Amino acid sequence: MFIDNKRNCPDARKLKFLHLRAQTSGIVKSSSEAPNTTSNDADLKDSNLVFVAGATGKVGSRAVRELLKLGFKVRAGVWNIQRSESLVQSVKSMKLEDVAGETQSIDKLELVECDLEKRNQIGPALGNASSVLCCIGASEKEVRKTLVFGKNSRVGLYSSIDENAAMITAVFHAAASAKVDHFFLLTSLGTNKVGFPAAILNLFWGVLIWKRKAEEALLASGLPYTIVRPGGMERPTDSYKETHNITLSREDTLFGGQVSNLQVAELMAFMAKNRSLSYCKVVEVIAETTAPLTPMGELLKQIPSQRDEIYPFKVISDGIHY
Repeated sequence: MFIDNKRNCPDARKLKFLHLRAQTSGIVKSSSEAPNTTSNDADLKDSNLVFVAGATGKVGSRAVRELLKLGFKVRAGVWNIQRSESLVQSVKSMKLEDVAGETQSIDKLELVECDLEKRNQIGPALGNASSVLCCIGASEKEVRKTLVFGKNSRVGLYSSIDENAAMITAVFHAAASAKVDHFFLLTSLGTNKVGFPAAILNLFWGVLIWKRKAEEALLASGLPYTIVRPGGMERPTDSYKETHNITLSREDTLFGGQVSNLQVAELMAFMAKNRSLSYCKVVEVIAETTAPLTPMGELLKQIPSQRDEIYPFKVISDGIHY
């Protein structure tokens, strides 16, 4: 177990821990049923701990691994722990190096069972994480299923398209209440734009509508943020970056393009490691064969921040001002 939960998580006594048989695996499985309470201890953030919402998704699962590679500890928010075995196995297969030599990546991972439709579970799930990566989202295939089976059908974590925005909003309200240092939100290219292909996506699926609602709520909250808007990610594979290099553009610049899930995950993990470079920025990302291979830090420096970096920050969450 990588966290002293009694010291670092004020609601730890209310969390239900389910340990793996192999105690040496390092992973902790927990289920959060506690109300979102606050205490002075909640302000003691672990700067090396990141909470990932949507940790079993295409980008989220890759982001978990990329964060671990960069030395972070990760609390992975999952809807159902029993259905998260693929994430666990992918992390177990990783080998990390530290100053003491080889270490098991699984030692730095904690699964937290959390139903994002239940706000009182989110705060305890965040624990004392200093940053939140929100990778909640439905793929085009999942959106089509939702349309076919109806609004009340449950497709994985999501019961309908409209509820995605509500779940994302609930996550950053909890993050604001917990006074996290930074919130990273994954949305989509074309959010806040009209014309093709945004109009098509909104007409048939409403995808960009709820993503823009989530962006607007985050921007209004006052929480330090980074919004990442990737191009299409359905077809590119993890080997896409062998032939395509990423490019970053400021908001409302790009109309189309593709990028791989892995490239987006690598970018978000890098941003978490370099928060000053990504502070209060909206970044659009695609990958192109003609783009030069450029360090992410250099790409991020070209994107202007929308707010001066000032701490402590003022947060407005559910009418509460910090």
